[in-house]
Amino acid sequence: MSRRWIQNPNRCADEYLDGIEEFIHFARTHNPGATRIRCPCRKCNNMLWDTIENVQFHLVRNGMIETYSRWNHHGEQLDIGSSSRATRVDNVEPIVDANEQVMDIIHDAFPFASTSSNQEGEDDVPTPMDSAEFEQYEELLRNANQELYPGCESFSILTAIVELMHGKLKYRMSNLCFDYFLEVFKRMLPTDNCLPKDHRHAQKMLSGLGLGYEKIHACKNNCMLFYKEYETLDTCPICNESRFKQTSQNRMTKVPQKVMRYLPLKPRLQRLYMSTHTATDMRWHKEKRVGDDVMRHPADGEAWKEFDQTFPEFAADPRNVRLGLATDGFNPYGVLNQHHSTWPIFVFPYNLPPWKCMKKEYMMMTVLITEDPGRSIDVYLRPLVDELKDLWTNGVRTYDKSSGKMFTLRAAVMWTVNDFPAYAMVSGWSTKGYMACPVCKEDVTSVSRTRPATHMNWTHKSMFFELPYWSKLKLRHNLDVMHVEKNVFDTLMGTILDIKEKTKDTIKARLDLERMGIRRGLWLKRGSDKAIRDLAFFSMKPNDRKVFLQFVSSVKFPDGYASNIAHCVNVDGGKFTGLKSHDCHVFMQRLLPMGIRHLLPEDVVKPIILLSRFFSQLTAKTLRKTDIEELRHDIVQVLCTFEMIFPPAFFTSMIHVMVHLPEEALLVGPVNYRWMYPIERLFGELKKSVRNRAKPEGSIVEAWERIYAIPELDPYDVDVADQRSSSCMENDAETLRDTTVVQEPFQLEGVSSGEIPIQSITIDLGDLPRYDAAVGPNNDDDVVMEEEEEEEDDWETESDDSEDNEGYYSSDDE
Repeated sequence: MSRRWIQNPNRCADEYLDGIEEFIHFARTHNPGATRIRCPCRKCNNMLWDTIENVQFHLVRNGMIETYSRWNHHGEQLDIGSSSRATRVDNVEPIVDANEQVMDIIHDAFPFASTSSNQEGEDDVPTPMDSAEFEQYEELLRNANQELYPGCESFSILTAIVELMHGKLKYRMSNLCFDYFLEVFKRMLPTDNCLPKDHRHAQKMLSGLGLGYEKIHACKNNCMLFYKEYETLDTCPICNESRFKQTSQNRMTKVPQKVMRYLPLKPRLQRLYMSTHTATDMRWHKEKRVGDDVMRHPADGEAWKEFDQTFPEFAADPRNVRLGLATDGFNPYGVLNQHHSTWPIFVFPYNLPPWKCMKKEYMMMTVLITEDPGRSIDVYLRPLVDELKDLWTNGVRTYDKSSGKMFTLRAAVMWTVNDFPAYAMVSGWSTKGYMACPVCKEDVTSVSRTRPATHMNWTHKSMFFELPYWSKLKLRHNLDVMHVEKNVFDTLMGTILDIKEKTKDTIKARLDLERMGIRRGLWLKRGSDKAIRDLAFFSMKPNDRKVFLQFVSSVKFPDGYASNIAHCVNVDGGKFTGLKSHDCHVFMQRLLPMGIRHLLPEDVVKPIILLSRFFSQLTAKTLRKTDIEELRHDIVQVLCTFEMIFPPAFFTSMIHVMVHLPEEALLVGPVNYRWMYPIERLFGELKKSVRNRAKPEGSIVEAWERIYAIPELDPYDVDVADQRSSSCMENDAETLRDTTVVQEPFQLEGVSSGEIPIQSITIDLGDLPRYDAAVGPNNDDDVVMEEEEEEEDDWETESDDSEDNEGYYSSDDE
């Protein structure tokens, strides 16, 4: 009998009902004695098991999967050519309840196993698996259906391994520790249990779910990769450096000088559509996005819309992937006395809705470099750029789980996200010196101190220009708002607190004022044998500085909202130490406007409060185009006011680039999709995975393969208790309910002059959502603080100008 009845939309038709009877008869014949079978209805999708009677009812009510014309899950053999391993594996009685999540993992990793073979005239139906894939699928399915020990109703072999491995990675258990507990569990369980004896065997059972990575040897001097046509060479053709280290002659294997790990992008993009959890969401930006004046997603930006107009063929299929790319270096050891930098390169899809976009489960590491590549980063980008070019030109055939059909997946990198030093490495434009602004470039209006005006900032042509669409992008590289805000805060606080190491009001800055003939009140006072620098009107007096620091150290936030900033306050020393990027973010937008009132002149306080409001509105999760236009006006007004207050040395490149932030927001949407906070949080996770300190990159990439490159382990919510107990909350709602003093920001009343009493400030948790709505990292699940880079404290020295004032943005005379 023909199986065309599966496509019949009328489930009351005689043809359809007769077809169901045929299927039930087929299932009973090929599964004799089975009480439960897979349900192939559209809702169960061959993932759930039920009684035969209930399966028949589901098929009438929900209909059968339209592509399930080859009944391989119910006894019909798959056609895999000459393979002799195509035997039926569904005759094992399944573990029904506890195994559903693991079965989801298997079917998303091998979607073709539950679809029909290619029928004549149906090019969009996927072909059956080859023999190697089927062997992996068969082994996984057998382990998923086999009881951990006879009579065990809660765990199959695969379910036990997945949960144990999940716990090992989550709580950073060593392999030796894992082997010990496996041995203990095997002795606890009945003697005929099937638990693997050690970590190596457990990992082997899960190997079919991984995507793998490649090791590519690199020249010691970053000249080239031993890749493609250079793969067989033993010496670098550029510098003649040996490919391998000098080792004992008795050693059988050669040890390379430098190794880059490359994780292919295509299979990771394909898995987004092979998973039922993400296949539909990858079309959200086109099918469910609300098109109004509010910008909630990069698809609302002008750059995205112009890209669609420039490349209508690419935009026609919403399943084509829009990618962001980010890179930065971090110390995998987490200590500053070991100078080692590991550089991963991440890509992340922007097709997903806001509640999934930029989450760690959907970020993909593609390259892992063993040290800072500097300007040679293009050498290590070669495999990725080659794959991106192929994804744009040819695409890759991919199975869409939501539609049950094949399509050609294409991808494009929309922009990059980097801090200022990495911006220079990736873009090829130096972010130091006379023309440090990568947006203004030659049109910059700065004062050159040490370099001639003819000096050019181009260091190399970025490899991304090999992508056919790259030159037509409206915005190629984003300014990282996270680091811009931190450096602006460091410059501002160092100057108004007159911190010796951080202030821009130095003796050289006062000499600049004399040379320019402006601000006579700030000129150095000449004595008989030395020049005296008086405290400027924009800096706090010692007593006021002490009051300000005591106020900051007394503030407490709800648990998870921010770190304990009081630990970073040195009241006696009159300065802050160890502030992280997120500390500066909270300080700038929450504490600074309240703390400086009545401690500085009103003319100084007003522009600082406007600057705080600027960052608060800019970092909101939703933006209106009219508000962005106001931000453009506000930041110009703030900087013009600052020019009448602070010396020219204050206006470093970080101060200047604030002018361009509203324009970038208009082009590409809210900043929480294009700043470094998600990447910094990933760095904290990667540090925890380093078990072998001699080869940290190997530990990192192996852990990544198990946690992130297999995205099913976390989204399927394997039932493992969260390591954070609710009883450990320090400043929770119960503590704050008794507060009676609520201090509204920007509405403080105080003494106009004289001794200023210390005012105790507490923040009511009930008011926090109103303030919190405009802050990216403090919204929703992003409030959890993660370990950031210790090197961030020195970041300013790389990007901003030092006291030598190699180049700065000048102001006109008053």
